[in-house]
Amino acid sequence: MIKLIPASEQHSAKIGDWLQSNYLFSFADYYDPSNVQFGPLRVFNHDRIKGHNGFPQHPHAEMEVVTVVLDGELTHKDNIGNETVLKAGDVQRMTAGTGYTHSETNEKENLAEVLQLWFLPNKRGLAPSYEHMNIDFMDGKYKNKLVPLVTGQKVLENVAYLNSNSTVYYGNVGQGEEIDLKTFKLRKSLVYVLTGELLVNNVEVEAGDQVRLEEQEVVSLHGSAEATFILVDVPATEVNY
Repeated sequence: MIKLIPASEQHSAKIGDWLQSNYLFSFADYYDPSNVQFGPLRVFNHDRIKGHNGFPQHPHAEMEVVTVVLDGELTHKDNIGNETVLKAGDVQRMTAGTGYTHSETNEKENLAEVLQLWFLPNKRGLAPSYEHMNIDFMDGKYKNKLVPLVTGQKVLENVAYLNSNSTVYYGNVGQGEEIDLKTFKLRKSLVYVLTGELLVNNVEVEAGDQVRLEEQEVVSLHGSAEATFILVDVPATEVNY
């Protein structure tokens, strides 16, 4: 099964004059019972945060929270002693576990553009923990490659670790070029196009669109034009949750 969801059909939210978000799944005041999660992927938000604004201290529990910075900076502070500045090319993973609070603020003048993804963990009752990595995934050396950003596969190196049998990739494919991801029919994949245009298993996908794939053995990504995208590979259900 391959399902295209155009940008025009996704939920757009605005908070005051400081936050513009696209919600790929039900979140906050947007609820669609047919669009709650995709395997263990529960939240996928594309946020644009104006300068000197952000999210004050707030709690999480029993969730793996991943932040990917596309542009600008975001300052993170939490209740277990971490205070870091996330910059473009950085990836952050928070294991909320038994309880965790944090804040995320854009303390600069320029807009911060970030992705936030939440995953149901593969085990309950984990101790809260935090990881921050500079993967520099937007570097041109990764052209026509899938760059793993966060994963539950311990065989992958230099990647943030996720307590879920899932992997998030960043991709940059040139016009006329192709990247393939081998997967399994028991898994699911979601592709969200950031810029440009792609053929995903022969389905045309444009910037802001998403495509969800099930029961596929290969995800084929062909650049109709030069494109950047996020690919999330997940199990159909998360074991032990």
